[in-house]
Amino acid sequence: MTALAPARFDRARAARWFQEYGVYVAVVALLLFNIAFTANFLTVGNFRTQLVQAAPVCIVALGMALVIGTEGVDLSVGAVMALSAALIPLYLGYGPLPAVAVALAAGLVAGVFNGVLVAHLGIQPIVATLALLVGGRGLALVIADGQLVQIHDDAFLALGTGEVLGIPVGVLVAGLFAVVVALLVGRTTFGRQLVAIGGNRAASVLAGLPVRRVLIGVYAITGVLAAVAGVLSTARLSASDPADVGLLMELSAITAVVVGGTPLTGGRVRVLGTVVGALLMQLVAATLIKHDLPYSTAQMAQAAIIVGAVYLARERSSR
Repeated sequence: MTALAPARFDRARAARWFQEYGVYVAVVALLLFNIAFTANFLTVGNFRTQLVQAAPVCIVALGMALVIGTEGVDLSVGAVMALSAALIPLYLGYGPLPAVAVALAAGLVAGVFNGVLVAHLGIQPIVATLALLVGGRGLALVIADGQLVQIHDDAFLALGTGEVLGIPVGVLVAGLFAVVVALLVGRTTFGRQLVAIGGNRAASVLAGLPVRRVLIGVYAITGVLAAVAGVLSTARLSASDPADVGLLMELSAITAVVVGGTPLTGGRVRVLGTVVGALLMQLVAATLIKHDLPYSTAQMAQAAIIVGAVYLARERSSR
């Protein structure tokens, strides 16, 4: 028994180390691999493309990290993106600002709806958000009449193609929200409360924390962030396509959060890890595609990554 103790300790320490830092090591390893073996990888244009494509995933993953921090999950983020995309052409005639405002309001309403189902009706988050996963995209398709709508408003399209000091607008928006979420989690009472609720909801209720209000707030923030990602994706594509915008985004976001070190059991939110996790998912897909492997292979690779991340989290929590 004593001879096995060091091995068990080393195994637990290794699992803890990989959960804390594995995502950073994986990103560095992928970068080095691509620099060595991928043609035209080490160019400004390519890095710009990778960051622009990772930005919507990063934004949605930041909201997902908050939800998972409360020991919940939001499967409706992709549908919310589609809903925001469907609404934009309807109000773009009033100007880009009103159209964006309506899209964000839709995300807010969807998030509050999810939060009420979870906080007040006691429905399990996976069930509550699954309803909107199906119904939200269906509503988006009804609003758009099942059609792809081209967008020609230059002011709106600048959100997808514009730059500020050489940095794409979408990347700036993702970076801004990363900073805001980090401050929210680390420096506010709301952030401490959501982490406490994820750690032990029953104890949080007994301690007098506003559990229902915090949960509704968390899902509302996630809905707004998903709508922001939908706006940016629509602007980048120059078209509103509710059938495609946000498709499987919930899986990408959950993967980014989990590989970034936020446990599915709640009680912790790793913002920087989530951002790097989103970059890792984008690099995995880009690496495989650049080496002439189909996108389905990238999806299988992402599945393997999330299984490994969940296993490491299980190893850590079991010790």
